[in-house]
Amino acid sequence: MLAKSFASTASQPPPLPPRTVLHWLRTNLFSSWKSCLATLILVALAAWIFPKVYQWSIDNAVFSRDYKICHALDHSGACWGMIGEKFRLIFFGRYPYLEQWRPLAATLIMLATLAASCWRPFWKKWLLLLWAVSLATFILIMRGGVFGLTYVETNLWGGFPLTLLLTVVGLFMALPLAVLIALGRRSKLKAIRAFCVFYVEIIRGVPLITVLFTASFLFPLFLPPGFNIDVLLRVQIGIILFTAAYLAETIRGGLQAIPSGQYEAAAAIGLSYWQTVRKITLPQALRIVVAPLVNTFIGTFMDTSLVTIVSLYDLTGALRLALGDPNWKAYFIEGYLFIAFIYFVCCYGMSRYSRWVERHLNAGMRR
Repeated sequence: MLAKSFASTASQPPPLPPRTVLHWLRTNLFSSWKSCLATLILVALAAWIFPKVYQWSIDNAVFSRDYKICHALDHSGACWGMIGEKFRLIFFGRYPYLEQWRPLAATLIMLATLAASCWRPFWKKWLLLLWAVSLATFILIMRGGVFGLTYVETNLWGGFPLTLLLTVVGLFMALPLAVLIALGRRSKLKAIRAFCVFYVEIIRGVPLITVLFTASFLFPLFLPPGFNIDVLLRVQIGIILFTAAYLAETIRGGLQAIPSGQYEAAAAIGLSYWQTVRKITLPQALRIVVAPLVNTFIGTFMDTSLVTIVSLYDLTGALRLALGDPNWKAYFIEGYLFIAFIYFVCCYGMSRYSRWVERHLNAGMRR
């Protein structure tokens, strides 16, 4: 009888919070009087702003490509016809009109490679080869001069393809350089450490505009007569060197966060310096600094808009070319909202992916 009273029962699942709209509202928006006050203020602001935005952007908006209709509207509504009329100039810049299928194809190839790189089954050694082929194909299609493609000078490249190229190549080449600089700043060899410190402090002490200006206008003065380097290549090198300095400091912070016991354990089992870096310290450091790394990636993506000072028209610069048309220059707000949407989608995608990477890499660290 006693044995029956204390018989074990099957394990039960943990209690889950109620999944109702009312519970979510109470937990997230009305958990305290301060939360209630903030929620009510935000709701009141949204109720005041949203109707005005909707009326300007949708209700009174003009989607026709006729600038005369937009002029008659007198800014009481948005003129989205400007985007339709100037889309190819904004997206592809000054690239020859009849050849704009080429930057479109090159951009799709680059985006497909980026999507594959974000998918875990593609995290193999041959991914580097895939990237090399993708970048070579991108440049070959954009440049032409082979396989019957018309040659197009790099100063005519522009729009979103140029922004994508500067960002991807800049980050792809800056990351390994940043790792070496971060390791050099922690080196026991004073000459290497001093050089890395000098490099980082010099680069971080000047704005990117100065680096681009130097790469474009001052650097050619030091070259031998008759020898020249393409302006796009010079600008790309400037972006790589600038980005590498900031990434190096981020990675160095991750390396400093690793306990000294990790190094001692590696030395105890006989690992060399580079084996310790490759197998133990660097993977942990990169896992720690995923969020600040992505923040630098986003900053580099946004900073490509500065290349307009050297007559390379990226997405922002191409919009300025489009606004040079006197019939459409009054509708710059619609144009900047359009490219802001493109920037937001790209940056938000990087942000969401970084959160997924953090959860994936920290799966074994949760308690």
